[in-house]
Amino acid sequence: MSAVATKKKARLATPAHFSPDAVRDISGGLNALLADMFALYLKTKNFHWHVSGAHFRSDHLMFDEQAAAILAVTDAVAERARKIGGTTLRSIGQISAQQRILDNEADYVTPLDMLAELRDDNNNLVASMRTLHDVCDEHNDVGTASLLEELIDQGEERVWFLFEAARRGKDD
Repeated sequence: MSAVATKKKARLATPAHFSPDAVRDISGGLNALLADMFALYLKTKNFHWHVSGAHFRSDHLMFDEQAAAILAVTDAVAERARKIGGTTLRSIGQISAQQRILDNEADYVTPLDMLAELRDDNNNLVASMRTLHDVCDEHNDVGTASLLEELIDQGEERVWFLFEAARRGKDD
């Protein structure tokens, strides 16, 4: 490695008491989670912008609230990766490469399909957070585990709201 490359890398060497394997595993998991959060944020906003139907107002407002809640925690996730000595996402390209939440570019999605898709995506996000929590436990990272516990609770609440909103009668 050249002296310039070594110097540039050294600037990001955050003092932390985790092994290089722990930093790699946890910050890698946080970056995948962050990519999923940005993908889910944009999908939720997409549905917010394009929802229609008899429950337009309530769906529209719920999607907007949920998107804002998802976006609000992205900084904490990215900063946690930095606190432990890792790096974080730097571009839309990295988000696209790492996201596990699938995009929805359909011209029309029914409101019930929107609710079901977001419910499933949020449920998958919660499952990913639980998996990352296990990694944190393996490396004794209580800070990241604590953050994930709060995010898991928030994700479970979104799943619950989306599930209940989709429990509509035949005529709705």
